[in-house]
Amino acid sequence: MNFDPEMLKVYAITDRECLKGKDMKLHVELAIQGGATMIQLREKNIGTEELAKIAAELVPICHKHGVKLIVNDDWKAAVLSGADGVHVGLEDESVAKIRANTDTAFIIGATAKTVEQARKAANQGASYIGVGAVFPSPTKKNAVRITPDDLREICRSVKIPAVAIGGITKENMWELRGCGNRGIAVVSSVFGTDNPYTAAKELAETWKKVYNTRTALTIAGSDCSGGAGIQADIKTMQAHGVYAMSAITALTAQNTTGVSGIHEVPAEFTAQQIDMVFSDIRPDAVKIGMISNAETAEVIADRLKYWKAENIVVDPVAVATSGSDLSSKSAYEAVKNLLFPMAAIVTPNIPEAELITDIKIKGLADMQESAKIIAEKYGCNVLCKGGHLKDSADDLLYKKDGKYLWLESGKINNPNTHGTGCTLSSAIASNLAKGCTLEKAVKLAKGYISGALSVSLDLGKGSGPLAHNFIERNL
Repeated sequence: MNFDPEMLKVYAITDRECLKGKDMKLHVELAIQGGATMIQLREKNIGTEELAKIAAELVPICHKHGVKLIVNDDWKAAVLSGADGVHVGLEDESVAKIRANTDTAFIIGATAKTVEQARKAANQGASYIGVGAVFPSPTKKNAVRITPDDLREICRSVKIPAVAIGGITKENMWELRGCGNRGIAVVSSVFGTDNPYTAAKELAETWKKVYNTRTALTIAGSDCSGGAGIQADIKTMQAHGVYAMSAITALTAQNTTGVSGIHEVPAEFTAQQIDMVFSDIRPDAVKIGMISNAETAEVIADRLKYWKAENIVVDPVAVATSGSDLSSKSAYEAVKNLLFPMAAIVTPNIPEAELITDIKIKGLADMQESAKIIAEKYGCNVLCKGGHLKDSADDLLYKKDGKYLWLESGKINNPNTHGTGCTLSSAIASNLAKGCTLEKAVKLAKGYISGALSVSLDLGKGSGPLAHNFIERNL
């Protein structure tokens, strides 16, 4: 079975009741021309032969534009008409029975309102699941609604794609951002309008804006000199085309020569910042940097768990490039025990890995042993950074399943390395936000760091910052 999730982007459902006497074939063609990527014929209380006859008139229109036609409930009518598949509700025939009686190319969609229902459909061979109703719908006034959090949980629970359905409009589509659905299924928003072409076009354009705008949140300290911390994170995310947001854990008075002061933000205010971000513009990834006290680490873990945050990158900052301490011992313990297990990846440099594992790292073998200890103890993927090695700058990506990958690179002759750790972790988070695999996210981030260092920007009296905008500088 080869099902392309892209077909679900704007899944338009039609029936004669919704059209109120309008020409169905004409309106289906207009909807497809406007941007509908899948059409479903939904007719209630008619026999298989009559339903197949209506569907057969739509098949050539859909196929002319490379769009699939799905018939609601009746798989036999779908087969008779030459349609591409069927969508079944909770009370209809089982997915397993339909799969047993159709070929592997036949598309089967199944309604799900719970994780259990979604998993059952997936296990029986469904191609996709329809989840809803997520908003009040004029066509399903008494439907049991689910929340965006429910949708997110269901999407996470199965490997097959999901389409959200129920009262979705171009205005409320933004509320589903980050839920994991691969498309929206609509009835009235397209076929209940006078102009299905314009309606479908507006939905398709909104979908592109909602799902192509990637976002990331950095939770870290501020660097007033702009080379590290929040400032470096935002510059990096912007350079990657990702919309950056921040929750500041501390204010630092620092420059390229050192840190002269730290003013901690109250933990409850850090939590409030995180809540305000997640409740409005959900991040696709989260980077965590400087945390100076244990209470802040605890509230960050609590709020990220509450919001079910994804793609968390933890940079276990202990000491600034200048040598100044940025985290207390109790804070570091809280970061390890609470945040490492939540992370998609943890990115210690060699001194930080030594601090975490009590192993003196003198070479590549020690890096591997240290990364293995961290991965096994905290159940997280680890990028052990080799910038402090004498003869190379090889990094080690060690996965929690025991597999590992060396990312080899030579030393770049540039003493200005202020904020390299912040920048690398933010680049990884940006790439994860954009949908990259972990391995690709790390490889691209390492390439970005190399480019930013190679410019040899020279600012300040100490270890200066990177050229975060090196791509723009080279245009």
